[in-house]
Amino acid sequence: MVNKSTTRTRGSSSYQVIPPMVVTLFAHLLFIAITILVLVWLLHFREGLAFSSSNKPKIFNIHPLLMVIGFVLMSGEAIMAYTTTPTSRKNHKLFHMFLHLIALVAGIIGVIAVFKYHDESGIPHVYTFHSWIGLSTIILFGLQWILSFLTFLFPRARTSTRSRVAPWHALIGITIFFMAIVTAETGVVQKFIFLSLRRNQEGLIVNFIGLLILLFGISVGLTVLV
Repeated sequence: MVNKSTTRTRGSSSYQVIPPMVVTLFAHLLFIAITILVLVWLLHFREGLAFSSSNKPKIFNIHPLLMVIGFVLMSGEAIMAYTTTPTSRKNHKLFHMFLHLIALVAGIIGVIAVFKYHDESGIPHVYTFHSWIGLSTIILFGLQWILSFLTFLFPRARTSTRSRVAPWHALIGITIFFMAIVTAETGVVQKFIFLSLRRNQEGLIVNFIGLLILLFGISVGLTVLV
């Protein structure tokens, strides 16, 4: 979780040539486009979604749905909350934390879904780079959320402590977000290979999902700078 307001430096004014609302609007459009493509891919090409089914790939499909839309995209929206939500600083914090909580819950359920799929399909767990970095990201994200809650929202937290922690909170938060982007990208590539996709319609959709996720990550990063 990253508080955009804590990342500003004197040198950041050089980025002001890009209006913040232009960047966030572009990121929101990417959010919509990625959501549509993921739903088309999973519902039209991959037989749909189910947490319990004799058709095991339906169970797996819960994983990319929640990890991309629920975890990655909601994390990005949480970071951009300080730019896109016209309200008080206190409400910014609450909205920021709430969106990150949604992302964390979605991520946990997404991980449970893929473990369930592996168990029922006889596939070993955590054997790819995608799974390694994915679990690391979820664990760090959860720890970051808990520590952020205790530091920035817990009534008894000292102001001096918050001031010292804020720069590290921002740095660690944006690092975890880009770990999530890397996880999503490696997952897209891994699935493309596992499904033996080629130059067909499904292959194009999967590739565009990966491309738009990358652009979304860049856009969110720019909102921190501008």
